Amino acid sequence: MEKDKAKAVLEAILFTMGDSVEIDRLAAVIEEDKDTTKKLLEEMAKDYQKEDRGIGLTTFENAVQMCTKSALYEYLIKIAKTPKKFVLTDTLLETLSIIAYKQPITRLEIEKVRGVSCDHAVNRLLEFDLITEVGRMDAPGRPLLFGTTEQFLRSFGVKSIEELPELSAVQIEEFKQQAESEVQMQLDI
Repeated sequence: MEKDKAKAVLEAILFTMGDSVEIDRLAAVIEEDKDTTKKLLEEMAKDYQKEDRGIGLTTFENAVQMCTKSALYEYLIKIAKTPKKFVLTDTLLETLSIIAYKQPITRLEIEKVRGVSCDHAVNRLLEFDLITEVGRMDAPGRPLLFGTTEQFLRSFGVKSIEELPELSAVQIEEFKQQAESEVQMQLDI
């Protein structure tokens, strides 16, 4: 493999992994021996220093990791302290409500209530840390069970699930009608 391409491959791997990677494994990927791979990594580390980049390579006994330069931590802290902003669409709120009131619950059970696929909604709620996997159902296929998180409680200003307001029969009927109209819109497309 050409030298510049090998460096690009090493950089991509180290960036993506985010953790230390054994030099032997890196050598195998770029189809070079361990010494050649070490030299390429050393060149990369020098390039990062010379170019005054925000990243560097940290070498351990038999592994290497891409890291942020410690001189730049203060800037990372500024961005890390910025609260995450997320928008909860009607679909996400509906899915979150179902999980909150019926937890622990499987994707299939959520889909039965909503009448439509919930994969996207569940994935976004997991990403927002409003729900989490709480175990597996003791049934064929052992489906995942979902429940709400502490972040959910903080976000909605409640200390426990018991503090959630009671749902009336009218609200439940409205949820069903919204889900049915959503199904119809998907069928019309």
